[in-house]
Amino acid sequence: MAIKVSKIYGMDIYTDGGKFLGRVQEILLDLEKGEIIRLTMDPLNAVSKEEAKRVLRDRSVLFKSVKSIEDVVVVSKSANVGLEG
Repeated sequence: MAIKVSKIYGMDIYTDGGKFLGRVQEILLDLEKGEIIRLTMDPLNAVSKEEAKRVLRDRSVLFKSVKSIEDVVVVSKSANVGLEG
């Protein structure tokens, strides 16, 4: 399956158990490997280092947790993500 990265921006993210987590705000890439590594649910632009760390820790999911991308992004229920907010 192939999908343009630009299509993922703004998609809703749900767990496979149906819990809404947020909307894709940023997509982090590993340019050396040519892979997506993380989706964030808060923007990372113009934030302090501490705020960026919080977003990456509490408001993002590892791309390897993604089970499906169609109309929404579905991640494993056990995805390591903060659910507050």
